[in-house]
Amino acid sequence: MPTLPEREQQIITAHAAFICKVVECCGNDQRRKEFEDLMSSAEESGWHTLVAAIHQIAAGQREMSAIRGLDEEDRVIAEAIMRGLQNPATLPDPNAKPDPALAAPGLAGMIRAAGTGNVQALTLISQMAEQMSRAGGPMARLAAVIRPLINGERDPAALCKGLDEKTEQVVLGILEELKRMETH
Repeated sequence: MPTLPEREQQIITAHAAFICKVVECCGNDQRRKEFEDLMSSAEESGWHTLVAAIHQIAAGQREMSAIRGLDEEDRVIAEAIMRGLQNPATLPDPNAKPDPALAAPGLAGMIRAAGTGNVQALTLISQMAEQMSRAGGPMARLAAVIRPLINGERDPAALCKGLDEKTEQVVLGILEELKRMETH
């Protein structure tokens, strides 16, 4: 399997269970209801354009035109599904957990872009924060510091208050990356 860019690999790892389930159910008439339930759940999470693309892929569309117009996260997921349908050996481990430390540079980039008024970055990071909030626990607490970061808060003590050690490390990594970006 070719090595994907770090950000794309993180997206795939974060959505590995979904990607694998789509590939398992796709085109399997006996699992049609399971597939449709999965698509309904994805739509309820706001993935309307991704679901439309997955329906095209499930109908046999393998051209890149099926994924035109998708944002980066949705495109990466759709491409992983297409690869998985063509070669199941490319499917990610559905039990893998993304490394939160690897998320810091990507989050910092989106936070910086959103803070400078980039509407696409603000939309994407807002959607991510919403998903993180729904996950609860440490992810919800991490989601709670995103808005202050976008608004320019850089005090580690204020941002890390009440966070567990792992989540604090992610926030500190984001702050470090933001500092690096802001000095260049």
